Amino acid sequence: MPPESMNSQVKTWVGYALVFALVVTGIASLWYVRAYSRATEPASFRSFSVSADGKAVVIPDVAEFTFEVITEGGKNLTDSQTENTKKTNDVIAFVKSKGVEAKDIKTQNYSVEPRYQYFNCSVSAPVYYRETSIVPPTPPACPPAEIVGYTVRQIVSVKVRDFNAVGDILSGVVSNGANSVSQLSFTVDDQTVVENEARAQALEKAKAKAKAMADAGDFRLGRLLNISEGGYGPYYDKRVMVAESYGMGGDAAPAVPSPTIEAGSQEFQITMILTYEIR
Repeated sequence: MPPESMNSQVKTWVGYALVFALVVTGIASLWYVRAYSRATEPASFRSFSVSADGKAVVIPDVAEFTFEVITEGGKNLTDSQTENTKKTNDVIAFVKSKGVEAKDIKTQNYSVEPRYQYFNCSVSAPVYYRETSIVPPTPPACPPAEIVGYTVRQIVSVKVRDFNAVGDILSGVVSNGANSVSQLSFTVDDQTVVENEARAQALEKAKAKAKAMADAGDFRLGRLLNISEGGYGPYYDKRVMVAESYGMGGDAAPAVPSPTIEAGSQEFQITMILTYEIR
């Protein structure tokens, strides 16, 4: 075969190969674009979301509060700390005698702060001499602030699981040395059960809502693309303040009637958001 003819055939086959490669590349690109479109389409404009709330009501089983012991002593810090520690320990011993376990008693704060006496040293007015010159005032020798005593403060939180004892404990901590009782609240020790109940209710409502929307819109539900959760629990901030000036604190405090404690009920709510593919 002449060389010219052979070169012509080689060029022809190379041309066919290039055309074939271009066709294959085009088909592969088209397939990739379609596959990518299917993958992104449900999450972009071929999907819809529904949300529903689930609620569960529960009776609280734990009462929480804090008590505070404040000692305002003199310059002897050791005496103030000793007195404060004794009063705090007496209150804790009383709380334990009412059935509260050590794991439910926690010291939240312990502080020692000095108390100062400040002196008011006024500056004398300027003196005018012969109406031409001014004699500047002489600042007096003012003594520095003086420590007159120390304030020792302890704050302890308590969890009470026996609601029948809550009233006696609240009044008893004051008569045993506490200066104030505050931040009374009611909680559920284990919220898992009630949260699961609210979550299951929200899911069922969301699924039913999605099906109703699909029926109304004349389309079919596809895959569940996403699920998210939001929610909140109850919040309580009941405050009971007790002061010595009312005869409800200190060593010689008279017996006071125990308050009646009503915990009521708490409602937990969880919101579920479901995103479905549209078919």
